[in-house]
Formats: sequence, C-alpha cells, structure tokens
Amino acid sequence: MKKRWLVAALSVAMTLGVAATSYAAGWKMEDGSWIYESSSGAVVVNEWKRGADNLWRYLDSSGRMAVSSWVDDEYYVDENGIMVSGGWKQLETNGNYNDEFGDTGWYYFLESGKVVRDTWKKIDNKWYHFDSNGTMETGWVDENMYYCDDDGSALIGWHMLYPPEGEDDYGSDPFDDNDGKHWYYFNSSGKKYVPADGDEYGEKRIDGAYYCFDSNGAMQTGWVNIGSESADTFSIKNYRFYGNDGKCVTGWYSANPPEELSNSYENEVDWFYFSTNGTPKSGPEPGEAGSGDFTRINGKTYLFNNLGNPVYGLQRVNIGNDEYTAYYFDETTRTAIKGRVEIEMADGTRATFHFADNGKGTSGVYGGSLYYMGLLQKAEDGSKYEPVTIPGHGTYLINTSGKVIKSTSGVKAADGTKYATDSSGRLTKVDGETVGDGTWRNATEPVWN
Repeated sequence: MKKRWLVAALSVAMTLGVAATSYAAGWKMEDGSWIYESSSGAVVVNEWKRGADNLWRYLDSSGRMAVSSWVDDEYYVDENGIMVSGGWKQLETNGNYNDEFGDTGWYYFLESGKVVRDTWKKIDNKWYHFDSNGTMETGWVDENMYYCDDDGSALIGWHMLYPPEGEDDYGSDPFDDNDGKHWYYFNSSGKKYVPADGDEYGEKRIDGAYYCFDSNGAMQTGWVNIGSESADTFSIKNYRFYGNDGKCVTGWYSANPPEELSNSYENEVDWFYFSTNGTPKSGPEPGEAGSGDFTRINGKTYLFNNLGNPVYGLQRVNIGNDEYTAYYFDETTRTAIKGRVEIEMADGTRATFHFADNGKGTSGVYGGSLYYMGLLQKAEDGSKYEPVTIPGHGTYLINTSGKVIKSTSGVKAADGTKYATDSSGRLTKVDGETVGDGTWRNATEPVWN
C-alpha cells in the first residue's frame, strides 16, 4: 500500500513538471502588438512567421510584428504586417525624390516577396525599369536608351519627346517646329534605334520607308550627310533628304542645296531626283559628260551634273573616240529637246539647231539644210554660196540661209567662183575642175556654255 502511494505521488509530480516547462507555440497579443512565442516560451525575433491565413509576417528585433516597413531592404510588410508579394505597391521612396509622385514611388514585389530593383521586369506584357532602390522609373532610363511613360511602361514605336539632358544641340532644322521635341523610334523591346557605334548618322527602314537618326537616336529632317569618314563626305552622293515626316525623299524634289555645298550652286533653290533608296542622281563635272551619263525618267532624257541638278541649256556631250556633239535641255522641264529649235548660245547670239529624236545634235543634211553638232551651217554673209566641210560626212554647198544646193551643174558665189554638186549636195566641181578631198571651210561649232 505504501509503495503504491509513492508511485502515484511521483506520477503527479512528473506531470506538473512537464506542464511547467512546455508552451503552446504561436501568435499572442502583448501590449497592443503581436508577438510570436516558441514552444519553449521564448519570444521569436528577426524572423518570418506565417499566420493562420498562411501569409508571412515579420518579427523585428524586439519581437514585435513589423508593420508598414521594409525588411532587410528587400521585403515590405503592409499596415497589417503582411508581406507584400506578387504585385505593385506605392510607398515612400526612402528619400529618393520622384517628381510625379512627390516623395512616394511605385515598387513591384515578386511572388517571393522580394522587391525588383536595378533591372527590367516584364509585367502584363509591358516592360518597366526599376532603379537600385527598387523605385519604378519614368522618363529616359538605362543610359538614355529607353523611355518609360508616366505609367512606367517602356514606350515602343514612334514618339515625340524632349531629348535627354545634354542631348539637345541639334543645329538647324528646316522643319523644326516641335518646340524642342524630337521623334524617336523604339523597337518591340523598348530600345531606341541609334546608329552603329561611331557613326554620326544611320538609316533604318520602317514600314517600307527609310528614316535617318543621329547618334542620340533623334530623327532627322532636311539634308543629312551620311557619307563615311573615308569617303569624300562633301559630295552630293553622300547626302539624303528627309521630309517633314522624316521619310527619305524619292523622285523629284525641289529644295535648297545642302548648306555645306551651297556656294557651288548657281540657283538658291534647284531640282534634285532621288532614287528609291534616296540616293540623289548625279553626273560628271560640266563639259565632261558622255552619252552614257544620261538618265531616263518616265520616258524622258535628263543629264545630271556633279551637284545633283538636272542641267539645262546647250550642253557639250562626249560620244566616244574623242568626238562630241550638242544636246539641249529645256530650262523649265530639264528634258532633252528634239527637232528644230532657236537657241541662245553662250555668247548671246541666237542660232537655229536641230536635234534627233534621241536628243543628239544633227550632223549632216536634214530637211534640206546642213547641220553640225546640231547647229545650222550658213554661208558667210555676202558670199551667196559657200562649201562647208562636215567631218565624217563630206563637203556640201550651202547658201546664206543654210540650204543645201543639190544637183547643180554650176552656181556662182559672190566672188565669181562656180560650184557644182551632186544629188545630195556634195561639192563635185569648182570652176569646172573636179574636186577631191580638198580642205574647205570647216563647219562652225556651237558656242558652249
């Protein structure tokens, strides 16, 4: 009996001892704040714990549940102490002033609760950039290669914007009426287009048209010299012209010449023709043109000089084997003229010319008159008749109006010389004597511009 009592007493003592040293771990309210006690009864500090709702909360260094505060500068707990995760949160910027939100900014927290910082993040199919503190950025970001709109999303496509600070010196622009703003193009990732490293300008084809951008990505208008440093950069071939919409001009366009070349131009405003890729048509220096330098546009013939202008007036054109002839280009249309026409030559005198269907100056007999390099040949005043030699064609007898005298057994010039011709008007006899290949007056050349 005594032994049985001792066993029971020992059992009770042991039960009380366990009860005195074992606790139910969990959340408890203490002095108006939540704490978390471990199973040993100790207050948990500097540690994350889940609540009954399975959401995370943080116990600070005093053991109290943190609210509305950052944890380890990477996590944030809201006013209920719950860790923010999987979404946006507008918070104070820790002293980092933000123009749009005053002293607050937007932050994005991953599902893990960690804040996104110093990187790009794609959210709902839009790209956002966050600074080293995790604040969502707006305006020019990431070395001014991207622009984030007021909502923080990176722009794509065309946008007119103020340039980044220090990139606003663009010089003269014939179409600059945008109050200091410039057009920029951003690709599908939000990155703006800029030329290859080291290039001052670069072209990009967008929706079938060519546009030009400077080294900062600003779209250009007007004349732009896109020539390489190794080339003669001050050649019209290296220039392109971009309209008010930024598109590279093709076809005919009337404009002031490039400023760097303006001293070389006769006219303040002149015509240019641009190919499908925007290259201006150009040709040789004046007087050096050959028949291979002609350009056919819409069925009409043009000749461009080294400045990119379609020439006009009487032009000397090389036709091979050290030979040359005349072409005439209308001052208004700049096209090669064909047929008979009155022209004022460089010395101010007016003369009659004839040009074939291809624009080439006629040499030989046409329509009963004699021409050389297109210029009508006439006997000298007072001579009545005169033999004139056309190189490669022979010697013909003409009168003072340029008419060829054909099939005559003899006509007398003012000095009494008697000439005879064949059916084509070629000289056959002089004063009854048969002539050979003797030298007569050479045909008169046009007076070149």
